[in-house]
Amino acid sequence: MDKQSSNTVWHHATVTRSRREALNGHKSAILWFTGLSGAGKSTLAHAVEERLHQLKCRTFVLDGDNVRQGLCGDLGFSHQDRQENIRRIAEVAKLMLEAGTITLTAFISPFRAERQYARNLVPHGDFIEIYCNCDLSVCEQRDVKGLYKKARQGDIKLFTGISSPYEVPEKPDLIIDTGIYELEMCADQVMNMLELRGVIAPTQREM
Repeated sequence: MDKQSSNTVWHHATVTRSRREALNGHKSAILWFTGLSGAGKSTLAHAVEERLHQLKCRTFVLDGDNVRQGLCGDLGFSHQDRQENIRRIAEVAKLMLEAGTITLTAFISPFRAERQYARNLVPHGDFIEIYCNCDLSVCEQRDVKGLYKKARQGDIKLFTGISSPYEVPEKPDLIIDTGIYELEMCADQVMNMLELRGVIAPTQREM
């Protein structure tokens, strides 16, 4: 997945990540939500972003569907294209980490190797893998886009959970049972994790 050019050199700016974090009043981080389609990744990511925004944190959500409208609009869903999709997202998230932003990514990202690639791009502790655990049956019940139905009928090839595998994270930073708990409780778990990691201060939530 490494596509680094041999003819470029990273430019070190005078405005550093630490200075941006100091200005923002919080640390930057990458929250990587992974799970099956319908597991609630995007819904949870946006709920957490809303809470962070209320605390005046600098945030941005990278959503799977939205990213494929532009940045990854030229990619399909083959294994190779999925790898490239995650590579691009990981690189964008890395840049936003340097910008001092709390970046929330909501992607199925079904393969452990790609998620590990994204983790390895940034310093230890800056990548928080959040596994949205939800039974396939529940995801199918929530199938608002009708994708599972199409996959069952064979209209969509290589659909994760049906005709393409999802590799469950072995050691995620946080497991949230999104098929059981209400959205607010799930968001609470993420916010607590951010406090424990020192991304946001407990006093911020008390404001």
